[in-house]
Amino acid sequence: MKHIFVTGGVVSSLGKGLTAASIGTLLERRGLKVTLQKFDPYLNVDPGTMSPFQHGEVYVLDDGAETDLDLGHYERFTSTKLTRFNNLTSGQVYQRVLDKERRGDYLGKTVQVIPHVTDEIQNRIREIGEKSDADVVITEIGGTIGDIEGLPFVEAIREFALNAGQGNVLFLHVTFIPYIKAAGELKTKPTQQGVAKLREIGITPDVLVCRCEKPLNKELRQKLSLFCNVQYEAVIEEIDVEHSIYEVPLMLQREGLDDLICRKLALDTPPADMSEWREIIRKLIAPRHRVRIGVVGKYVELQDAYKSVYEAVIHGGVANDCGVEIERVEAEDIEKNGAAKVLKGYGGILVPGGFGERGTEGKILAAQYARENNVPYFGLCLGMQIATIEFARNVLNLEGAHSVEFDADTPHPVIALLDEQQNVTDKGGTMRLGSQPCKLTPDSLAAKLYGSEEIHERHRHRYEFNNAYREQFESAGLVFSGQSPDGGLVEIVEVPDHSFYLASQFHPEFKSKPNEPHPLFQGFIAAAHACDHNKNV
Repeated sequence: MKHIFVTGGVVSSLGKGLTAASIGTLLERRGLKVTLQKFDPYLNVDPGTMSPFQHGEVYVLDDGAETDLDLGHYERFTSTKLTRFNNLTSGQVYQRVLDKERRGDYLGKTVQVIPHVTDEIQNRIREIGEKSDADVVITEIGGTIGDIEGLPFVEAIREFALNAGQGNVLFLHVTFIPYIKAAGELKTKPTQQGVAKLREIGITPDVLVCRCEKPLNKELRQKLSLFCNVQYEAVIEEIDVEHSIYEVPLMLQREGLDDLICRKLALDTPPADMSEWREIIRKLIAPRHRVRIGVVGKYVELQDAYKSVYEAVIHGGVANDCGVEIERVEAEDIEKNGAAKVLKGYGGILVPGGFGERGTEGKILAAQYARENNVPYFGLCLGMQIATIEFARNVLNLEGAHSVEFDADTPHPVIALLDEQQNVTDKGGTMRLGSQPCKLTPDSLAAKLYGSEEIHERHRHRYEFNNAYREQFESAGLVFSGQSPDGGLVEIVEVPDHSFYLASQFHPEFKSKPNEPHPLFQGFIAAAHACDHNKNV
């Protein structure tokens, strides 16, 4: 088994996750079986309790694990099936070590970072390889080289390489080459110092991936090679892409990165067939159609808060050969200025998931505007609950209808706490999480889009539609087109005789890929484009 360890230097947010995912894409398309994992140095057990402003979105896997958003990149760029074993935090490591200490597993030894913590990290590296039966395991180390909290992970991969055997481990370091505008130059000194820091710890990178705004010339590559002790051919340019993150695998292929990796790891494979990927890029750069989508949320100022949603919308565009212009709409702006003024001109409106009361009324106004003006509406998780509250207030005339999450004293709690959540007090890992089955109503819009009457989708929520109101909603025309197999939980609602008005309690965005767009996003973009086109005819 071969291992690639991806580290980062100089600054954070360099795109290590995208680089790792892109390498996975290239190796898969050379016929190799690949798996990826992320090591996060923070002490949280997982990112489930973190604010999106702190960490971006929480990405949920089939097994219910709440993980880092980079695992979303891994699943979108490759065919690998990830589990909770593919994301490891310092919190998990120390928790396991301390549990062992309490049980007496260390037989009276003094428990230390080396070897006990580093051994635990190495055990995870071995475990993921055994569980996946992969040809290549790609492990991304979160944070930046030199961070105190990340040192145990770096030491662990150094130790692991010693025992893995010659030619079975490759260290790839992602670094930043800043462009100094006043001097008109790219500067290599930060990278030299960052690599020096890595070498102090005992790791010399085999490959240097250089994030930069301007192309690297021959002289700069030679300088980086000399001062960072990396072969000239292993200095890889990763320039900012112009159109889409899905260009990155093709860019790295042009740089010869996958050939280089295969040579260094003695992997005998044919060249990667990227024809399907090139067609995806063609549809992103030169689509035959275009549409504007308004995403109404409370975290819109932070790009990563709805990362999977934005990507799934783009995938829906790819499926329709339609370029999607995503406009991030602050829900509170709708509360201040009115839905008609803020949302006019969009081909479709999407309300994603979220927690907390802020912006709720603006989202309800957005759902009402879409329903009353025949504008395609797509609600995800909270977006379904918003659609339900709006329908209750403005169609059923249930004054004050709300979710008990936002108003515990509402006279009409159309959204209530799940029965299984009544006595839950811990916040982390306690929601309804992961893949759950759902039965679809025959001939419903959902069933037509899926082409099936039974599906499995990923969930992350505590609140659900209140079945005490089911008859009232159905008599007024709302269709419950998706339900749990026992009929106890509402999973999808639809408004018939509408251009597209569908909302799901689950998160379909987590299962969308550029080469396998999710059917609900595909249908939403198709409806939005048709609606937009008809308005302009």
